[in-house]
Amino acid sequence: MHQCRPRDPEAKGLVERANGYLETSFLPGRTFTGPGDFNTQLSDWLTRANARHHRTLGTRPVDRWAADLAAMLSLPPVAPRTGWQATVRLPRDHYVRIDSNDYSVDPVAVGRKVLLTADLEQVTVRLGSRVVAVHDRCWARNQTITDPAHRAAALALAHAAAHRPPTTAVEVVQQRDLADYDTAFGLTEVA
Repeated sequence: MHQCRPRDPEAKGLVERANGYLETSFLPGRTFTGPGDFNTQLSDWLTRANARHHRTLGTRPVDRWAADLAAMLSLPPVAPRTGWQATVRLPRDHYVRIDSNDYSVDPVAVGRKVLLTADLEQVTVRLGSRVVAVHDRCWARNQTITDPAHRAAALALAHAAAHRPPTTAVEVVQQRDLADYDTAFGLTEVA
């Protein structure tokens, strides 16, 4: 796998041409309800698009698949890591931010480091080996996704903190006479 530099059309021309083709031929006039709907519509469209005769290829793309497959290298023995992962300290508001969206987490983990894992479908938050949040990934922008159980736990913790009885025990600390310091440093005469 080779990662191309940003804004390098010579290296990314093939990919950019394919993206441009999809933008001008597939996307106009379509609406999608989510990533699954997008993938379903794209699969149906590709079946028709690859069966058409292309002038530049001189044939149909579907007729070239066998030759392309034979020219491909085999996949590596270890699958590449996909998704996104980070370790963060959970703030007092018990939400974590992924992209521009905030996802709620069980407030039991407030102030502790949690592991965020996000893929195309799901956001998972772990405290050690314990899962403290699982949400469907939201692809809209600036959304707040709250689990009702997390909200109830946060309200219970806030209620318990507000109704905690005040501590009445006062610890008495002995105070040293300041003249003892004067004597220790030789500032006063000892009688």
